[in-house]
Amino acid sequence: MGPEGSISHWVRQLREGAAAAVQPLWERYFPRLVELARKKLRESPRRGTEEDVALSAFDSFCRNAVDGRFPQLDDRDDLWRLLVLLTARKVARHLRDERRQKRGGGAVPVELTPDDGLGLDQILSREPTPEFAAQAAEECQRLLHLLGEPVLKTLALWKMEGYSVEEIAQKLGCVSRSIKRKLRVIRGLWEKEIGP
Repeated sequence: MGPEGSISHWVRQLREGAAAAVQPLWERYFPRLVELARKKLRESPRRGTEEDVALSAFDSFCRNAVDGRFPQLDDRDDLWRLLVLLTARKVARHLRDERRQKRGGGAVPVELTPDDGLGLDQILSREPTPEFAAQAAEECQRLLHLLGEPVLKTLALWKMEGYSVEEIAQKLGCVSRSIKRKLRVIRGLWEKEIGP
């Protein structure tokens, strides 16, 4: 892939405010985000929300990238980790909100009037701060680096992306027991670093 068609090039263009960079990034990553959201939303009874979650995550990425809030975003690996993080947070919020609705949360509607002093941006803005997102991406990179072996890094990334042990075993052509053992190794290395 030449420099004009590279992920890094499109990310750079997006950060510079070029709207034309959104389309190739969308085509490349949106289907993967939908699949990731689908896997993470398995416990959700409502179907069809994975596109909404993926769209929200991609939109958050684009808005924040244009605003210059991801200074550590340099290549396709940084981008994918950030998109996975944003999607995972959107899924967590969606599941949390679904559980609240089941418990009767929000049963009393609250009406907002223009006199409330809340703008639409303030009401809708429940995104993590850009600094937090950047720190989380850096921490993820640091923890992956601790694993050393490429197969452990790949396994950890697949697990974070929502693949089951069985799916990972199938991808690697081994038995589930081997994957579980490697996951215990990863967990042990990370617990030594950050605690249980």
